[in-house]
Amino acid sequence: MRDIERNPKLASRQEYDLVVVGGGIYGAMMALEATLRDCSVLLLEKEDFGGATSYNSLRIIHGGLRELRTLNLQRYWTFGRERRWFLEYFPDLVERLPVLVPLYQRGLMRTSVFTLAFLVDRLLLPKRDRRVDGKRAIPYGQVLSSSEAKRLFPSAKKEGLKGGALWYDACVPDSQRLIMEVLRLVCQMGGTALNYTPAVELVSSQGQVEGVRARDARKDESHRFHADTVVNAAGPWSREMAERFGRHAPDLRPCLSAWNVLFDRESPAECAVGAAPSGSGAQHYFLHPWEGRLLVGTGHAARENTGESPHLSQEELDDFLREVNDAFPNLELSRDEILHVYAGHLPAKRRGSPSLSKEETWIDHSDHGGPEGLLSVQGTKFTAARSTAETVMKHLFPDRIVPKGRHDAFRKARSERAGERGVFDYNWAPPSSDSSWLEPLARIVEEEAVVHLDDLVLRRTNLGDNPKRALRVAPRLCDLFDWDEKRRRNELERLNDHFRWANAPESTAEEYV
Repeated sequence: MRDIERNPKLASRQEYDLVVVGGGIYGAMMALEATLRDCSVLLLEKEDFGGATSYNSLRIIHGGLRELRTLNLQRYWTFGRERRWFLEYFPDLVERLPVLVPLYQRGLMRTSVFTLAFLVDRLLLPKRDRRVDGKRAIPYGQVLSSSEAKRLFPSAKKEGLKGGALWYDACVPDSQRLIMEVLRLVCQMGGTALNYTPAVELVSSQGQVEGVRARDARKDESHRFHADTVVNAAGPWSREMAERFGRHAPDLRPCLSAWNVLFDRESPAECAVGAAPSGSGAQHYFLHPWEGRLLVGTGHAARENTGESPHLSQEELDDFLREVNDAFPNLELSRDEILHVYAGHLPAKRRGSPSLSKEETWIDHSDHGGPEGLLSVQGTKFTAARSTAETVMKHLFPDRIVPKGRHDAFRKARSERAGERGVFDYNWAPPSSDSSWLEPLARIVEEEAVVHLDDLVLRRTNLGDNPKRALRVAPRLCDLFDWDEKRRRNELERLNDHFRWANAPESTAEEYV
């Protein structure tokens, strides 16, 4: 079984049908959809796989119900189909997520509106997700009485509560593992994925793409990778990447900051709960019962460009806490309970706006005077990554369908790999007298192109979901690498820097050595 082998020099000797620039969920799905079509694929990521926006998501796969509010039926169908796809192919990593919205008869948040929405949902898609068995089946949404809503969410504000809307999305508790499993499948089926290899220049001749030049950041070496087609899937940086490739792309959106906050508190409900602060037009926030703790999101703030940090200012954090406590007045969340802030860039409606762009965007630059074979993609939702990749591949390779044998091989490989590789319970702690827990982590280091300590802690496992535990086990994890003392301390400091938002003990990882 082929591993994710990080060897840029060897990879540069091959010819590719497609180079994908960007190793988040959109880039990973581009590589998967191309590989399923028997394309030879190379994926280049400037840092580590899934380390930016994809890592900082709310971990929810939307089912499309909310798209009925704007009658966007295309997006409604797409989201519903993708929810089913994730549940079918990654049942070990994706699970159903019940979502409750208490109803106070304000605006569209009314029992009558949701009664109609659930009726439309039944009529449009009566069998799509109901015909599967077990935990992958999606029950119909329903409007609950006020007492039923209160039973599911005891912290709901009683005054004015008229009922609740309950439906089912899906969630990816360990989204970093899903990205890695996608990339492992890509490599097993013949693709190549390189992290810490930023693309620096597009290579073209006479109006035709011929590949990219990229730099091996580990060895500071430059390599040319040959391909007739390049997809720029650099996420929030896709606009800047297009400009680096010499193409002005005004249709690609500028960025904003988006964040989700993890609190050191058990969730007040077993389902996700949505509510908006008082006031017209206020956005909804969601309480996500994640990894045994409470994850709350998503907040947005304007940024001029991706050069500005997505991390929150103190004022932005205070505003976020105030709005969330307004939406859920009985929770009284405080700054002292914050374990971590997951912040990243996402496309905004326009420069300087705190409003998220609602649609995925892709551009064939040959339609705008650019070379043949260059496309740029910009996504907004984890949910839509695969469907966007499928659309782009049909445009790029219209004659290449997914052969049945290839699809069956993908399904078989996925079923063989089902399992919780690198996944630990939130409160798990390693036994002091037993080191056998390190053995599967050593295989991950060997097989998944782990370069830095935080690659292993944050993006190959979920050890980093519990910041205090991550800092405690970090020195023992360093034993998995052939590092001298200076490198160990640099890696521990790098991990400490990531957890600067953590409500951790005063001792840092170095002091546990």
